[in-house]
Amino acid sequence: MQWIRDITPDAGRQRLYRRAMLITLLGNLTLALGKSAAAYYSHSVALYADAANSVSDVLYSLLMVLGLWMAMRPPDLSHPQGHSRFEPLVGLMVTLAMAYAGYEAGRAAIERFLMGGSAVEPGLPTLVLLASAALKAGMYFAIRRIAAAVASPTLAITARDNLSDVLTSIAAFIGVFGSHYVYPLLDAIAGALVALWIFRAAFAAGRENLKYLTGAGASRELRQELAATAAAVPGVLRVHQVLTEYIGSQLVADLHINVDGGINLHEAHQIADAVQAAVEAVEGIDRAYVHVEPCEAPSGSPASA
Repeated sequence: MQWIRDITPDAGRQRLYRRAMLITLLGNLTLALGKSAAAYYSHSVALYADAANSVSDVLYSLLMVLGLWMAMRPPDLSHPQGHSRFEPLVGLMVTLAMAYAGYEAGRAAIERFLMGGSAVEPGLPTLVLLASAALKAGMYFAIRRIAAAVASPTLAITARDNLSDVLTSIAAFIGVFGSHYVYPLLDAIAGALVALWIFRAAFAAGRENLKYLTGAGASRELRQELAATAAAVPGVLRVHQVLTEYIGSQLVADLHINVDGGINLHEAHQIADAVQAAVEAVEGIDRAYVHVEPCEAPSGSPASA
């Protein structure tokens, strides 16, 4: 009797996950230390807001490492379908860290605005912000490429957060530079804009991860593709049910098909196996379950979805 799902670990996929975790953790730690030091010496609110965002990035990096490590563990008796639900759970924690960074950035910006603002020397802060934008841009492209390769929602959100950090660093740069040469309150205004952008990114990330945690289904287009794929398998007379559900970031499909009621059990099982293989070959599908029902229609009847 088999009690757990038989899964062969994908060494290439795990290697890409580890690479993404290393890039994210080391990159965010470097930026958090550099920005925090520059914000302390320059007293820039915009840079402080960006540093708070980087500190939250370090926290979520640690959570991401833990969560992805849990998600990559093989199935066991307590989790017979695997541990993939841990991945979006970590993604939801990431959104909370992002929201806290937005709160800290907004609070500092409001305080500086009420104080009337002040000019910030553009030397060190601008150099740090430009270096941060360049490093985050590199991290964005690297993580986005890995996320696409492993179909990971958590890494996709991490890549999106990196892109947000590029934009917030540019906004902070404009605030620091503008407060010195144009208007003292521009530093506080830039800090507030950074906070709003962080809140926006956190909301989008949270909504996407909730989809994976609450068992949302596939898009209409993908359901229709699955039905057509199953119907094209020789021996399938009709596909009358296609149910899909995300288990963590993995999409599972449940299909009911009709076959000729006159064939034997062995032939029906072969058809079901062929349907399962065809559906699991569709991009985005992790597992397919096929239920076979007899149909009295004569053999050779056209299949319909």
